[in-house]
Amino acid sequence: MRLHTFTSRMLAAGAAVLLGLAGCKHDADLVDPEGPVVKPTAYVLDVPRYFPTLPAEPADNPLTQEGVALGRQLFYEKALSLNSQVACASCHRQELAFTDGLARSVGVAGTQTRRSSMALSNLAWEPKLMWDGSATGLESQARLPIENPLEMHQSLSAGVARLQATSTYPALFRKAFGSSTITEANTLKALAQFERTLVSSNSRYDQFLNGNRTALTATEQEGLVLFTTHPDPLKRIRGGNCGDCHSGPLQTNLTFSNNGLDAALTDLGLGAITGQASDNGKFRVPSLRNIALTAPYMHDGRFPNLDSVMAHYNEHVALGTPNLDPQIQVASNTVGGTRLDLTRAEKAKIVAFLRTLTDSTFIRDPRFAKP
Repeated sequence: MRLHTFTSRMLAAGAAVLLGLAGCKHDADLVDPEGPVVKPTAYVLDVPRYFPTLPAEPADNPLTQEGVALGRQLFYEKALSLNSQVACASCHRQELAFTDGLARSVGVAGTQTRRSSMALSNLAWEPKLMWDGSATGLESQARLPIENPLEMHQSLSAGVARLQATSTYPALFRKAFGSSTITEANTLKALAQFERTLVSSNSRYDQFLNGNRTALTATEQEGLVLFTTHPDPLKRIRGGNCGDCHSGPLQTNLTFSNNGLDAALTDLGLGAITGQASDNGKFRVPSLRNIALTAPYMHDGRFPNLDSVMAHYNEHVALGTPNLDPQIQVASNTVGGTRLDLTRAEKAKIVAFLRTLTDSTFIRDPRFAKP
């Protein structure tokens, strides 16, 4: 009886040892053959003190050095387009403040898009993107041009598969997101991270805001006063009425407006997205930072230069257009006037100020250039 018990105990112990060894082998199988995952390094944006408070980063997509580097690589990656000839950077060139110099952008096979490419800077503050507000955040925005038949014309899933098949991207995704398996979500997150770093804040206007009163000439300062002033002819206050929409250091009020381009609307803009008649003809108010570099102007590129833009606001606003911005409708430097009625000299001073918004360091910053 004792011998039988002893033998049973020995057999049980042996089985436990074997099971333990098997368990150890199983645990070893779970070890990532690519080595341990290293936590990415935080990336801190350098934002001027006079800028608005930086909105919180998405909880699931904090800025990291590895994520930003990957996003930069993807921004210039043509494999995300159907014919491998178009990248995000094709329509957003750094030397043009990330526009392309065209009235309407050109996609794969030379197809022309419906609208001009918007400048890219200080996007972390923008609640909605695209001319019509069709993207509600950077993580969702990039999918639209990638999959648009007139732009990059390729499903994001197909682009991800092409990235996965490369010898370089799996390792870059692993550094940024902890896995060499490339996903659509992480592709969009990386692009969003890079675009959040596109901060433009070193123009002569910025130097002026920082206390350097000699950064702008007397004429440019007079242009700034006109730019920011709403006219009141009864009080003999002359103004260009620009700052009502292009306000603050970001040079935009982050809203949508109908600025009286057409009496009859051919592009509903925001209204096509919301379905609200009150939004018809409204487009995103773009920042005027680097504006001297981003011609032609408006959503359809109809104005070739800043002088023609000033002529529109001063003399050619379509007062009968639906939903015309009330700040434009009531603005005049003449008592009872129906036009803005700036003088030629005043318009020239405003244009002179606008040219001080050019940030030469931004358009040459190697952190934003093609890797």
